[in-house]
Amino acid sequence: MEFRTATTVEEAVAWLSELGEGSRVLAGGTDLMIQHMRHELEVSAFVHVGRIPGLFGVTGDGPTVIGALTTHRALATHPLIRERHPSLAEACATVGGRQTQEVGTLGGNLCNASPAADTAPPLLAGGASVTLHGPGGARTVALDEFLLGRRSTARRSDEILTAVTLPEPPPRTGEAYVKIGRRSAMEVAVVGVAVSLTLDVDDTVERARVAVCAAGPRPFRAHDAERALAGSRLEEDVLADAGRALAAQASPIDDQRATAAYRLRVLPAVLRRAVRTAAARANEE
Repeated sequence: MEFRTATTVEEAVAWLSELGEGSRVLAGGTDLMIQHMRHELEVSAFVHVGRIPGLFGVTGDGPTVIGALTTHRALATHPLIRERHPSLAEACATVGGRQTQEVGTLGGNLCNASPAADTAPPLLAGGASVTLHGPGGARTVALDEFLLGRRSTARRSDEILTAVTLPEPPPRTGEAYVKIGRRSAMEVAVVGVAVSLTLDVDDTVERARVAVCAAGPRPFRAHDAERALAGSRLEEDVLADAGRALAAQASPIDDQRATAAYRLRVLPAVLRRAVRTAAARANEE
Protein backbone atom coordinates (compact mmCIF):
# COMPACT_ATOMS: atom_id res chain seq x y z
CA MET A 1 0.00 0.00 0.00
CA GLU A 2 1.18 3.50 -0.85
CA PHE A 3 0.85 6.57 1.34
CA ARG A 4 1.39 9.96 -0.28
CA THR A 5 1.06 13.40 1.30
CA ALA A 6 -0.10 16.11 -1.09
CA THR A 7 0.86 19.73 -0.59
CA THR A 8 -1.40 21.22 -3.30
CA VAL A 9 -4.86 20.46 -4.65
CA GLU A 10 -3.36 19.86 -8.09
CA GLU A 11 -0.88 17.32 -6.71
CA ALA A 12 -3.64 15.43 -4.89
CA VAL A 13 -5.80 15.33 -8.04
CA ALA A 14 -2.89 14.13 -10.17
CA TRP A 15 -2.09 11.32 -7.74
CA LEU A 16 -5.71 10.23 -7.52
CA SER A 17 -5.82 10.04 -11.31
CA GLU A 18 -2.58 8.06 -11.40
CA LEU A 19 -3.42 5.66 -8.58
CA GLY A 20 -6.91 4.83 -9.80
CA GLU A 21 -10.07 3.53 -8.14
CA GLY A 22 -8.32 1.89 -5.18
CA SER A 23 -6.92 5.18 -3.89
CA ARG A 24 -8.65 7.02 -1.05
CA VAL A 25 -8.47 10.63 0.09
CA LEU A 26 -7.36 10.83 3.73
CA ALA A 27 -7.99 13.90 5.88
CA GLY A 28 -8.82 13.39 9.57
CA GLY A 29 -9.32 9.65 9.06
CA THR A 30 -11.89 9.24 11.84
CA ASP A 31 -14.18 7.20 9.60
CA LEU A 32 -11.87 6.03 6.82
CA MET A 33 -9.24 4.37 9.01
CA ILE A 34 -11.86 2.47 11.01
CA GLN A 35 -13.45 1.19 7.81
CA HIS A 36 -10.02 0.21 6.50
CA MET A 37 -9.10 -1.70 9.66
CA ARG A 38 -12.43 -3.53 9.53
CA HIS A 39 -11.70 -4.53 5.92
CA GLU A 40 -14.82 -2.75 4.73
CA LEU A 41 -12.86 -0.98 1.99
CA GLU A 42 -10.43 -2.12 -0.67
CA VAL A 43 -7.59 0.41 -0.42
CA SER A 44 -4.45 0.36 -2.54
CA ALA A 45 -3.22 3.87 -1.66
CA PHE A 46 -3.95 6.77 0.65
CA VAL A 47 -3.57 10.34 -0.59
CA HIS A 48 -3.26 12.51 2.50
CA VAL A 49 -4.61 16.05 1.98
CA GLY A 50 -4.33 17.33 5.55
CA ARG A 51 -1.34 19.56 4.80
CA ILE A 52 -2.77 21.41 1.81
CA PRO A 53 -2.90 25.13 2.70
CA GLY A 54 -6.05 27.08 1.94
CA LEU A 55 -8.49 24.28 2.78
CA PHE A 56 -8.93 25.35 6.41
CA GLY A 57 -11.10 28.08 7.87
CA VAL A 58 -14.29 30.07 7.35
CA THR A 59 -14.95 33.24 5.35
CA GLY A 60 -18.23 35.13 5.46
CA ASP A 61 -18.03 38.14 3.15
CA GLY A 62 -21.31 37.30 1.43
CA PRO A 63 -21.91 33.55 1.36
CA THR A 64 -20.25 31.48 4.07
CA VAL A 65 -17.40 29.45 2.59
CA ILE A 66 -15.97 26.66 4.73
CA GLY A 67 -12.72 24.94 3.82
CA ALA A 68 -13.13 21.18 3.55
CA LEU A 69 -10.42 20.53 6.16
CA THR A 70 -12.10 22.67 8.81
CA THR A 71 -12.68 20.47 11.85
CA HIS A 72 -15.93 19.90 13.68
CA ARG A 73 -14.50 21.53 16.78
CA ALA A 74 -13.50 24.64 14.84
CA LEU A 75 -17.02 24.94 13.42
CA ALA A 76 -18.74 24.28 16.74
CA THR A 77 -16.84 27.18 18.31
CA HIS A 78 -16.50 29.59 15.35
CA PRO A 79 -18.24 32.95 16.08
CA LEU A 80 -19.55 33.41 12.53
CA ILE A 81 -20.93 29.87 12.34
CA ARG A 82 -22.54 30.15 15.76
CA GLU A 83 -24.18 33.45 14.78
CA ARG A 84 -25.12 32.83 11.14
CA HIS A 85 -25.56 29.02 11.04
CA PRO A 86 -26.22 27.90 14.62
CA SER A 87 -27.69 24.54 13.60
CA LEU A 88 -24.38 23.60 11.96
CA ALA A 89 -22.48 24.59 15.11
CA GLU A 90 -24.90 22.47 17.16
CA ALA A 91 -24.50 19.50 14.85
CA CYS A 92 -20.70 19.69 14.85
CA ALA A 93 -20.71 19.76 18.65
CA THR A 94 -22.46 16.36 18.66
CA VAL A 95 -20.12 14.52 16.27
CA GLY A 96 -18.42 11.79 18.31
CA GLY A 97 -16.30 12.87 21.25
CA ARG A 98 -13.81 15.70 21.68
CA GLN A 99 -11.01 13.69 20.07
CA THR A 100 -13.07 13.07 16.92
CA GLN A 101 -14.18 16.70 16.77
CA GLU A 102 -10.58 17.92 16.96
CA VAL A 103 -9.39 15.96 13.90
CA GLY A 104 -12.54 15.03 11.95
CA THR A 105 -13.24 17.39 9.03
CA LEU A 106 -16.40 18.69 7.44
CA GLY A 107 -15.32 17.53 3.99
CA GLY A 108 -14.53 14.06 5.30
CA ASN A 109 -17.88 13.82 7.07
CA LEU A 110 -19.74 14.61 3.85
CA CYS A 111 -17.61 12.36 1.63
CA ASN A 112 -18.09 9.48 4.05
CA ALA A 113 -21.81 9.85 3.26
CA SER A 114 -23.22 8.16 6.33
CA PRO A 115 -27.04 8.16 6.43
CA ALA A 116 -26.64 9.43 10.02
CA ALA A 117 -24.14 12.24 9.27
CA ASP A 118 -24.90 15.03 11.74
CA THR A 119 -23.58 17.84 9.56
CA ALA A 120 -25.75 16.96 6.57
CA PRO A 121 -29.19 18.12 7.81
CA PRO A 122 -28.11 21.68 8.77
CA LEU A 123 -26.24 22.03 5.49
CA LEU A 124 -29.16 20.70 3.45
CA ALA A 125 -31.58 23.00 5.26
CA GLY A 126 -29.21 25.89 4.63
CA GLY A 127 -29.03 25.25 0.88
CA ALA A 128 -25.37 24.25 0.86
CA SER A 129 -23.27 23.32 -2.15
CA VAL A 130 -19.85 21.69 -2.40
CA THR A 131 -16.87 22.51 -4.58
CA LEU A 132 -15.03 19.60 -6.19
CA HIS A 133 -11.63 19.84 -7.89
CA GLY A 134 -10.58 17.32 -10.51
CA PRO A 135 -8.36 17.10 -13.60
CA GLY A 136 -10.74 19.35 -15.53
CA GLY A 137 -10.86 22.05 -12.86
CA ALA A 138 -13.52 22.95 -10.31
CA ARG A 139 -17.24 22.24 -10.33
CA THR A 140 -20.02 23.05 -7.90
CA VAL A 141 -22.68 20.54 -6.87
CA ALA A 142 -25.71 21.14 -4.65
CA LEU A 143 -25.36 19.05 -1.51
CA ASP A 144 -28.73 17.42 -2.16
CA GLU A 145 -27.32 16.13 -5.46
CA PHE A 146 -23.94 15.24 -3.95
CA LEU A 147 -25.25 12.80 -1.34
CA LEU A 148 -26.49 9.80 -3.33
CA GLY A 149 -26.79 7.04 -0.72
CA ARG A 150 -24.94 5.17 2.00
CA ARG A 151 -21.23 5.85 1.38
CA SER A 152 -22.10 7.03 -2.11
CA THR A 153 -21.57 10.55 -3.44
CA ALA A 154 -21.25 12.37 -6.73
CA ARG A 155 -17.49 12.80 -6.15
CA ARG A 156 -15.43 11.15 -8.86
CA SER A 157 -12.47 9.05 -7.83
CA ASP A 158 -10.01 11.65 -9.15
CA GLU A 159 -11.65 14.62 -7.39
CA ILE A 160 -11.28 16.13 -3.95
CA LEU A 161 -13.84 18.20 -2.10
CA THR A 162 -12.28 21.58 -1.31
CA ALA A 163 -15.07 23.76 0.11
CA VAL A 164 -18.65 23.91 1.33
CA THR A 165 -20.66 27.07 0.62
CA LEU A 166 -23.77 28.26 2.45
CA PRO A 167 -25.84 31.25 1.29
CA GLU A 168 -26.24 34.03 3.83
CA PRO A 169 -29.61 33.48 5.55
CA PRO A 170 -32.35 36.08 4.93
CA PRO A 171 -33.35 38.44 7.75
CA ARG A 172 -35.60 36.95 10.44
CA THR A 173 -34.28 33.46 9.83
CA GLY A 174 -33.81 31.04 12.70
CA GLU A 175 -32.51 27.50 12.62
CA ALA A 176 -31.95 24.56 14.95
CA TYR A 177 -30.62 21.01 14.96
CA VAL A 178 -32.13 18.45 17.32
CA LYS A 179 -30.55 15.02 17.66
CA ILE A 180 -31.86 11.96 19.46
CA GLY A 181 -29.29 9.38 20.55
CA ARG A 182 -29.12 6.55 23.04
CA ARG A 183 -27.00 8.80 25.23
CA SER A 184 -26.16 12.50 25.21
CA ALA A 185 -22.57 12.30 23.93
CA MET A 186 -20.34 10.27 21.58
CA GLU A 187 -23.39 8.72 19.93
CA VAL A 188 -24.47 8.22 16.34
CA ALA A 189 -27.89 9.77 15.75
CA VAL A 190 -31.02 7.68 16.15
CA VAL A 191 -32.61 10.56 14.25
CA GLY A 192 -31.49 14.12 13.62
CA VAL A 193 -33.65 16.98 12.34
CA ALA A 194 -32.55 20.44 11.18
CA VAL A 195 -35.04 23.24 10.59
CA SER A 196 -34.54 26.66 9.01
CA LEU A 197 -37.46 29.12 9.21
CA THR A 198 -37.78 32.60 7.76
CA LEU A 199 -40.62 34.58 9.32
CA ASP A 200 -42.61 37.47 7.82
CA VAL A 201 -43.33 40.65 9.78
CA ASP A 202 -46.51 39.08 11.21
CA ASP A 203 -44.66 35.88 12.23
CA THR A 204 -46.04 33.90 9.31
CA VAL A 205 -43.57 31.33 7.95
CA GLU A 206 -42.29 32.80 4.72
CA ARG A 207 -39.85 29.95 4.03
CA ALA A 208 -39.39 26.58 5.71
CA ARG A 209 -36.65 24.04 5.20
CA VAL A 210 -36.49 20.71 6.98
CA ALA A 211 -33.73 18.12 6.63
CA VAL A 212 -33.25 14.78 8.36
CA CYS A 213 -30.57 12.16 8.97
CA ALA A 214 -30.77 8.54 10.15
CA ALA A 215 -34.26 8.20 8.68
CA GLY A 216 -33.43 6.84 5.23
CA PRO A 217 -30.57 5.64 3.02
CA ARG A 218 -29.21 9.19 2.91
CA PRO A 219 -29.88 12.52 4.64
CA PHE A 220 -32.74 14.26 2.84
CA ARG A 221 -34.89 17.37 2.59
CA ALA A 222 -38.44 16.77 3.83
CA HIS A 223 -40.31 18.78 1.19
CA ASP A 224 -43.83 17.74 2.24
CA ALA A 225 -43.16 18.85 5.81
CA GLU A 226 -41.79 22.14 4.48
CA ARG A 227 -44.97 22.74 2.50
CA ALA A 228 -47.06 22.03 5.58
CA LEU A 229 -45.17 24.68 7.57
CA ALA A 230 -44.97 27.37 4.87
CA GLY A 231 -47.58 30.12 5.15
CA SER A 232 -48.58 29.13 8.68
CA ARG A 233 -48.11 30.69 12.08
CA LEU A 234 -46.99 27.33 13.44
CA GLU A 235 -50.27 26.33 15.05
CA GLU A 236 -50.35 22.94 16.74
CA ASP A 237 -52.40 21.35 13.95
CA VAL A 238 -49.86 22.59 11.42
CA LEU A 239 -47.01 21.02 13.40
CA ALA A 240 -48.95 17.77 13.60
CA ASP A 241 -49.49 17.80 9.82
CA ALA A 242 -45.80 18.51 9.24
CA GLY A 243 -44.83 15.67 11.59
CA ARG A 244 -47.05 13.22 9.75
CA ALA A 245 -45.64 14.39 6.41
CA LEU A 246 -42.10 13.89 7.68
CA ALA A 247 -42.82 10.40 8.97
CA ALA A 248 -44.47 9.49 5.66
CA GLN A 249 -41.36 10.49 3.70
CA ALA A 250 -38.95 8.69 6.04
CA SER A 251 -37.77 5.14 5.39
CA PRO A 252 -35.73 4.20 8.48
CA ILE A 253 -34.28 0.79 9.26
CA ASP A 254 -33.89 -1.41 12.32
CA ASP A 255 -30.31 -1.36 13.64
CA GLN A 256 -28.40 -1.65 16.91
CA ARG A 257 -29.40 1.87 17.94
CA ALA A 258 -33.18 1.77 17.39
CA THR A 259 -35.99 0.16 15.47
CA ALA A 260 -37.59 1.71 12.43
CA ALA A 261 -40.87 1.92 14.35
CA TYR A 262 -39.22 3.93 17.13
CA ARG A 263 -37.66 6.34 14.67
CA LEU A 264 -41.00 6.95 12.97
CA ARG A 265 -42.62 7.50 16.35
CA VAL A 266 -40.15 10.13 17.58
CA LEU A 267 -39.67 12.06 14.32
CA PRO A 268 -42.77 14.30 14.73
CA ALA A 269 -41.76 15.26 18.27
CA VAL A 270 -38.18 16.02 17.21
CA LEU A 271 -39.47 18.14 14.33
CA ARG A 272 -41.77 20.07 16.69
CA ARG A 273 -38.87 20.82 19.05
CA ALA A 274 -36.62 21.97 16.20
CA VAL A 275 -39.37 24.16 14.72
CA ARG A 276 -40.11 25.84 18.06
CA THR A 277 -36.41 26.55 18.65
CA ALA A 278 -35.90 27.87 15.11
CA ALA A 279 -38.95 30.15 15.37
CA ALA A 280 -37.76 31.56 18.69
CA ARG A 281 -34.38 32.33 17.19
CA ALA A 282 -35.97 33.99 14.15
CA ASN A 283 -37.83 36.32 16.51
CA GLU A 284 -34.52 37.33 18.08
CA GLU A 285 -33.26 38.67 14.75
